[in-house]
Amino acid sequence: MKIRCSQLGKIMTNPTKKEMDQGEVLSKGAKTYLRQIAKERFFEYTSEIDSKYIDKGIACEQECIDLYNAVNFTDYKKNTERKSNDFLTGECDIDTDGLVLDAKTSWSLETFPATPEEAEAKSNASLYEWQGRGYMMLYNRPKFELFYGMVSTPIEQLKDWDNHSIHLVDHIAPEHRITKVVYERDESIEEQIESKCIGAIEYIKEVINQIKNK
Repeated sequence: MKIRCSQLGKIMTNPTKKEMDQGEVLSKGAKTYLRQIAKERFFEYTSEIDSKYIDKGIACEQECIDLYNAVNFTDYKKNTERKSNDFLTGECDIDTDGLVLDAKTSWSLETFPATPEEAEAKSNASLYEWQGRGYMMLYNRPKFELFYGMVSTPIEQLKDWDNHSIHLVDHIAPEHRITKVVYERDESIEEQIESKCIGAIEYIKEVINQIKNK
């Protein structure tokens, strides 16, 4: 059993001081999330997450990477290799010698972070930083780059009432449709990640045993 990099943000919150004094590693919020994960593992199902944002991200991922390459004069390819260690597993979008990258395709110009400051705030709110720190551990890279790309939304994904002017963006210069945030590897944070992951795995097993033996 391993924690996925995309799950890290949900378990990295800290318990209260009183709970920490009692030896708790996980916050109440983390435990609530992990109980759901335990149910999914025991009953062998996956919570369905269906949204227009995810649908566009899947449909336009390669186009977003192509846009990045065009703007930065790179030739990055989509990574298909999943990495794992004793407690963590993940698959980044792009792996290079110096860094790992993850692409986030924005739904519209309204949701697209147009400045690095806005991108960093969006990354922090979405807990993407933790995902990237997991990738740095697994792929042994010194940097993680998260980039947001704004490409035109496929017409078939738009409703009649959607404002097409914020979705059809090919007329906008490519360099204005990519925004990047870079994080550097930090061993002290990785120690925290390992501790949280080990605690999370133990808690998931504990909950599964409770389900089995109730």
